[in-house]
Amino acid sequence: MLALLQIAVFILPLVGMLSLAFGRGVLWPLPLYLIASIVTYLLYKHDKQRARDKGWRVPERVLHLGELLGGWPGALIAQQRFRHKTVKLSFRLVFFAIVALHQLLWLDVLCGGFLHRHLPL
Repeated sequence: MLALLQIAVFILPLVGMLSLAFGRGVLWPLPLYLIASIVTYLLYKHDKQRARDKGWRVPERVLHLGELLGGWPGALIAQQRFRHKTVKLSFRLVFFAIVALHQLLWLDVLCGGFLHRHLPL
């Protein structure tokens, strides 16, 4: 069930990006998400290695910033691959709030941009 949910969160952004690309010619979200995801994935990997070596860690706020800037897909993959940052509830709550925010924004894109028209974003 959890794996299905993890796959499902990728669908809305992907459909939204395709809609922007083919419907409006807006191409920048895909490379942004790819680059942010790769960087965030590598930050998680580095943090996991440093945790094992008992060295300097990547601050959680840096991990969350990467997620917020579009790197949450890379973070989700890294969390599962490295079994890292999967237990601490406070971290998980912020992570899932960031994922939910991205889902809301992509839903808004697909539904005509209500938030974009009515909020000063």
